[in-house]
Formats: sequence, structure tokens, C-alpha cells
Amino acid sequence: MSFIPDTATLIQFAIATVILAITPGPDMTLFVSRTLSQGRATGFASMAGALCGTLIHTTLVVVGVSALIVASPMAFFVLKIFGAGYLVFLAWQAIAQGSAFSPEKKTGPQISLLRSWAAGLGVNLLNPKIILFFMTFLPQFVSAHDPNAPGKLFFLGSMFIVLSIPVTAPMVLAAEKFSAAMKASPRVTRVVDYLFAGVFSAFALKILTAQAK
Repeated sequence: MSFIPDTATLIQFAIATVILAITPGPDMTLFVSRTLSQGRATGFASMAGALCGTLIHTTLVVVGVSALIVASPMAFFVLKIFGAGYLVFLAWQAIAQGSAFSPEKKTGPQISLLRSWAAGLGVNLLNPKIILFFMTFLPQFVSAHDPNAPGKLFFLGSMFIVLSIPVTAPMVLAAEKFSAAMKASPRVTRVVDYLFAGVFSAFALKILTAQAK
């Protein structure tokens, strides 16, 4: 099939994808924090949203929109502001609502699966570093002169999603088991809430310092 790259390219891409999938980022932080506070279902919903964002980024690369965003200083700046602002909002949520899974708050606010999915999608789409990554990463595995380049880019983007699932899913499952232990210690629970808030804030700062190349 013309849209499938050669075996050597697939192997190289698979190795790079696994390495990138285990690299901590705001999306991974969201998966774990949502699982700790709301349970496995919301954690997987957030993960699904982020993976959908990956497919959208792949599409934007194929049609050239990502390149236009990076090439426009104003568009890139606006994206950074929105992305950082969204992560700061998630940091605030981690502090204000993160301990909803503690014993004394069993009736705390429950985030719907749709909202969790949307949160994962938002973290992915509003991260300019991901746009930079896909704009520079995917094209390395497909020749610009290849008439089947669009199909191959879509195939690799889909492959990225498929390979990311077995890497990130165990983190959600591990977080679920960890949450059971956390429920017995409200004090440690709050420490974790502030830890996640700090991580989200750190990624917000990192996004603000991202430079288009």
C-alpha cells in the first residue's frame, strides 16, 4: 500500500515514538492527576482527548496550517498565551478540586468524561511545543517530493497514537492503584494536589518560553 512507509522508516519512527511517549509533559500530568482525583475512567477520557489532539495536529501538518502558525509571530504568541493560561487554570483546579477523592469529600464534584476528554484535547491542542514537534518530527520520515506524502503522514500520525496507548495506559492504571492508598491520607493528598499544580505551572512557564524555529 502506497501510504505505508518502508520497514526501516517504521522501525525508526516506532523507537522515536516510544521514547517521546514516556517523556513527561502536561498531557501526562493531566492523565495522572485526573485518575488520582476522579478515577480510571476520567484518566482514560483525558488520555483519549490528548490522542485525538495528536490526530488533529497530524492533519494540520498535512495541510500546512502548523507551519503557518509557527511562521506568524503573532499567531504563535497568542497560542502560547492561551496554552499557558489553560495550564494555569488546570493548576488552580488541582488545588481547588484535586482532593475530591479524599475520604471526607466523597460527595465532591465529579468531572464528566466529556469534560475530561475536552481537557485532554485542550492541553494537546494549546501546546505550541507539540505543534513545533509535529511540524519538525513527522516530515523527517517522509520525503517532501513523495507523491504519497499526505497519506504517509496520516499513517505515521495514527501509528503514533497506537504506539502511545500501551505506554501511557499503564500510567493511568498505576495511578488508580496509587489513589486507593492516597485516600487513607488526606494530608498526603493535599501535597500531591499542590505538586500537580506546581507541575502544571512549570509547563505553563515552559510554553511561554517556547520559540518558533
